[in-house]
Amino acid sequence: MIRNALLAAAATATLATAFAPMASADVIGTPPPCVNASDLAGPDFNVRKCGVSDVDQFRTNLESNGNAYCGPASLYNVLHYWAHVKGAPIGWGPVKVGYLDPMKQVDYSTVTGSISKIGTDAGYDGGTSLTGLRAAWDNATLPARNAGWQTTRGRVSTIDNPDFAGDIARKLNEGPLQLVYGRYKNGPLSDTLQRTGGHIVTAVSATGSFGGNTVKLKLADPGRAGDHGQGDYLNTQSAYEALDVTLTKRHFLQYSPAVDDKNTAEDESQEPGTYTWVDRWELTGARYLSDTTRQMVEGFNWFDMAK
Repeated sequence: MIRNALLAAAATATLATAFAPMASADVIGTPPPCVNASDLAGPDFNVRKCGVSDVDQFRTNLESNGNAYCGPASLYNVLHYWAHVKGAPIGWGPVKVGYLDPMKQVDYSTVTGSISKIGTDAGYDGGTSLTGLRAAWDNATLPARNAGWQTTRGRVSTIDNPDFAGDIARKLNEGPLQLVYGRYKNGPLSDTLQRTGGHIVTAVSATGSFGGNTVKLKLADPGRAGDHGQGDYLNTQSAYEALDVTLTKRHFLQYSPAVDDKNTAEDESQEPGTYTWVDRWELTGARYLSDTTRQMVEGFNWFDMAK
């Protein structure tokens, strides 16, 4: 089973003795060219993190070939940055993220096992949440804390947030982010929207203005590999990409259908749904076109480490 793959790979590979974290000049991750940026001065910002991986979520041996593993895969990208760029001892037992190169085929099964392990730690139940993924971060970074590192993490929501764009820039300046967006379709009433699903990606770059209503991002998206559906794509890592998107602030009435409480005899799903005014940030881009849904960013996980 894939949940044993991580331990099996660790047992058969001599990772701890054969590899060492890459030197800064040889950091692997992020398609070239990539120039670090950390401009938070004045009314505008420009922040970019290099050395972030862009692993594929669609893999053999993950449930449904990884169809719902965007959360664990995007967190792996975050962990890759802290391990390869900052040299943090992150991982699970003898398997350390800093020893792995997702672009090397010899490491493919171990990276897959790592993504599966993240899913388990995040409480994967057909999907993962930002809350569960923060718990998975805590587990993966335990070796670093045992070695004297300090770690922090949290969540920022679009709701009641006067400067969501600025928060993206400030937190991205600390490290790559996990961004979650919902897929929304038209709701029952005119000019309402209803969430039908979601997706989690890794944000590596942000440009915009503090207090602004738009922000441009570059994403490492585990679900949009360039070779998706081609050849042996479930058993090979695609080329890294940084996808360009724009976020635009939207204020709309969101419809949420009632959900049945399995702990009661009544079927609450038959009750009327609720309508709530919300702020979301619509995500648009050449690789994010849809005739049926709109992508609305709802928040992000941020992470930081220091020794």
